[in-house]
Amino acid sequence: MQMNTPPRSTIRLTRRGRVALIATGAVVAGTAVAVPLLVLEDEGDARPTSLVIPEGWRSGQIYEAVDKALALPAGTTKKSIPKAGLKLPNDAEGNPEGYLFPATYPLKEKATPESLLSFMVNTASQKFNGAPVAAGAQRNAMNVYQAVTIASIVQAEAASKADMGKVARVIFNRLERGMPLQMDSTVNYALNRTTLRTTTSDTRVDSPYNSYQRMGLPPTPIDNPGEDAMRAAINPPPGDWLYFVTVKPGDTRFAATYEEHQRNVAEFNAARKSGSSQPTK
Repeated sequence: MQMNTPPRSTIRLTRRGRVALIATGAVVAGTAVAVPLLVLEDEGDARPTSLVIPEGWRSGQIYEAVDKALALPAGTTKKSIPKAGLKLPNDAEGNPEGYLFPATYPLKEKATPESLLSFMVNTASQKFNGAPVAAGAQRNAMNVYQAVTIASIVQAEAASKADMGKVARVIFNRLERGMPLQMDSTVNYALNRTTLRTTTSDTRVDSPYNSYQRMGLPPTPIDNPGEDAMRAAINPPPGDWLYFVTVKPGDTRFAATYEEHQRNVAEFNAARKSGSSQPTK
């Protein structure tokens, strides 16, 4: 059954699946999660021995981390991409976003930006190009690069590992019904921001990553997803959900109708006023 998207002035999906009621001025703000970037053999060592890339980091964050780990001037790693010879899919058009696989990478004595980026891309290729992922992508009428793009949105939007599959199903259902994704994570990517109050003005940004204004998937992944998000993207559970909202930590509600979603939003707003809802992203 064809579902119409509610008016943007009334309600919208937000990062991590939360909802903001624009008319009443309710907004969701987030804070970044601190993660360890570098691991030292001991506190006296000047040079780190490994580099930790968390799930969901964007390429820009990774470039900065590599520069820091190798004590290089800011921007060095990004400038090294053309000469790194990265083995990316043709659809990527030389952009490694989505293929800088999150993991812990050893920093050998002769490590360079090129060697680290190649290590990350080769790791992603090993994870993503196997038969299970290819078969899962084909089963859902998409190629692997599109699956990575969906996984990156799932990584950004899901409040927990348990929610990833349902978030992926919402994405598929919206695509199949010709509805815009309306994910704040894509708008944040367009604006090169991670934690912000997404306003109505933000959702009008002229960008191919603006999933409020553009139909379909963004042109590239919006971060670098991990294996859990990828599994969700290629094998989402069955369901007719089109909306989701995190009413309170650990309680994300998925809805198939706008009316049901409105009821969930009302609970979210009530929890927010009482202080029991503490959104993080």
